[in-house]
Amino acid sequence: MKAVAVFPDDKKVALVQHEEPEITEKDQVKIRMLDVGVCGTDREIVSFDYGTPPAGSRYLVIGHESLGEVVATGKQVTNVKPGDLAVLTVRRPCAEMCPACAVGRQDFCYTGNYSERGIVRHHGYMTEYVVEQAGYVNMVPAELRDVGVLTEPLTIAEKAYEEIETIQVRMPWTCPDETGGRQTCHTALVLGAGPVGLLGAMKLVIEGFRTFVYSRGSETEKPPLVQAIGATFLSTDVVKPNDLPAACGAQIDVVYEAMGAADLAFSVIRELGRNAIFVFTGVPGRKNPIPVDTATIMRDMVLKNQLIFGTVNASSTHFQNAIADLGKFRAKFPGTVAKLITRRYTIEEYQQPLSSHGGIKNVISLNGA
Repeated sequence: MKAVAVFPDDKKVALVQHEEPEITEKDQVKIRMLDVGVCGTDREIVSFDYGTPPAGSRYLVIGHESLGEVVATGKQVTNVKPGDLAVLTVRRPCAEMCPACAVGRQDFCYTGNYSERGIVRHHGYMTEYVVEQAGYVNMVPAELRDVGVLTEPLTIAEKAYEEIETIQVRMPWTCPDETGGRQTCHTALVLGAGPVGLLGAMKLVIEGFRTFVYSRGSETEKPPLVQAIGATFLSTDVVKPNDLPAACGAQIDVVYEAMGAADLAFSVIRELGRNAIFVFTGVPGRKNPIPVDTATIMRDMVLKNQLIFGTVNASSTHFQNAIADLGKFRAKFPGTVAKLITRRYTIEEYQQPLSSHGGIKNVISLNGA
């Protein structure tokens, strides 16, 4: 069967013939891949910045943003059946089964010896068929067929929001409602209007945040999408980082960084409000060092009770939450979610989306889908 693979030792990317997998265990699921999203991670792998093939293989099949159709199941599988749509999680536990991996939270792996589909020591999803254990397979409603491939990038926001919510419990007096409970009344700033940023903005909007998206104003297709979800677009060409609190009309309570641009991120950190949270999700490339006013940042973190954290990967719970929220997005922002997918390519056209940064989310569609 066809697959897109990277050969790290040969510095080569190619369309290869990869052996079609078959079910060999009772808890396995065979899936016909339909859509595979292309992201910055894939482009870095095919640029040979990283990416490790499985043991004994010269190549790594890439792709970790999946949507497929179940075609067969082992006898013990109960969570999906043939004909169901499904997305698969990405990370697999470390061999040591550290405390986090032992309870299915390999997104918090302590050893760093995990494997990841299409990234590290495990073939990915940019191929015609895959076989996986049922515990890593999440059913997708048929009505999400056209946008289900956005599940994995949305899981980044789902995990980040879960952690934000946990942190905000420290302030039970914040935003009380008439019953004495809590409601969201905070201002959130999203850095970047790519798929991770826009999906993150949708999540923050439906959770009640006054949401602003800060990105390049030259990206003409993105401001209307931001407006359509009830958020406000702020252009980096017009609004400087130190003007952001005034542009937002309030102190910034949450920053959701989705750009991977260290220089901009550390400029914005200085504009955080009191008791605020900054979430890093982007991984900057290996560039020259940038000057950072560490004394001011440290002083503000202490005197303003600020918290900064990074988040990576996601658990099965976050995948399930993302699937549910995609349905909510479709209902709340009709016609908008599908616009995040800029173009679909065949697997034979793999070189174009892997080499181009144009649009929002480019997808490789397989099996004639």
